[in-house]
Amino acid sequence: MKLQTKIPLKRETQNLIDYQSNILLLGSCFSENIGDKLSYFKFQSTQNPFGILFHPKAIENLISNTSNKKVYSSDDLTYQNEIWHSFDAHSSLSSASENELLNKLNFATSLTSEKIKEASHIVITLGTSWVYRFIETDTIVANCHKIPQKKFLKELLSVAEISESLAHSLSLIKSMNADASVTFTVSPIRHLKDGFIENTQSKSHLIAAIHTLVNKQNVSYFPSYEIMMDELRDYRFYAEDMIHPNKTAINYIWGKFIDTWFSEETKSTMKEIDEIQKGILHRPFHEDSEPHQQFLLKLEQKKSSLQERLPFINF
Repeated sequence: MKLQTKIPLKRETQNLIDYQSNILLLGSCFSENIGDKLSYFKFQSTQNPFGILFHPKAIENLISNTSNKKVYSSDDLTYQNEIWHSFDAHSSLSSASENELLNKLNFATSLTSEKIKEASHIVITLGTSWVYRFIETDTIVANCHKIPQKKFLKELLSVAEISESLAHSLSLIKSMNADASVTFTVSPIRHLKDGFIENTQSKSHLIAAIHTLVNKQNVSYFPSYEIMMDELRDYRFYAEDMIHPNKTAINYIWGKFIDTWFSEETKSTMKEIDEIQKGILHRPFHEDSEPHQQFLLKLEQKKSSLQERLPFINF
């Protein structure tokens, strides 16, 4: 008896992710979940230099500014509630110091450029088709920074607008790194503040737009949204807010991502790293005991053995 419907996944056969890969993750908060997993398993990965970006226009703007080597100045900032913000970045970069924020933005731009150029894999997670346009400058922003809503117009990007935006982002990426493998995915987190029907419309626009690019050279789609909506369609897979995936769901989708993109050799190395990570987190009752000292010695031996093979790994 089958008690679950399964999303058919096509296992990638070329350019698989391994420990020589350089991975850049951009987009909504679900990219942070996957990025945290990659970080835990000590892959060479970078996530969201400009913080969480929810919609395709914000990601396109970041990639465009990176390609054009934009240098941020005070004219690019806004001041609200005694904090300096950039409409291009998430509030996590905001600062009470104007110079500090400018340094963060310009460093993040340089870092993004560097990571795109050296990336073997770029994963872009889209969260929503809804955007906010700052009336004063007639520009779509990445984040409103709790500035009064009356200063913005809320718009739903059409499938055509999203397709054009993604195509431009992809073209810029390829101009910087023709060999990078780009994977799109849609965040399984529903934006219910927009409304239930509006969220469905938003996600459908993203999915339809992405599939105008899929199957082109080095462009693929990973169905994290579909896995959450279908394979995990039970509230036991949600956090207390009944919106965000819980730890079990994140681990499940992560497992599907591994099965799709990672080689058996890479999985074996991941098991070694997991053992070391759990050993580091272990807290003994008696730190000075002989058994614990032996445990620490074996742990150091495992670290040294792994670092001989993969010198970039640092615990």
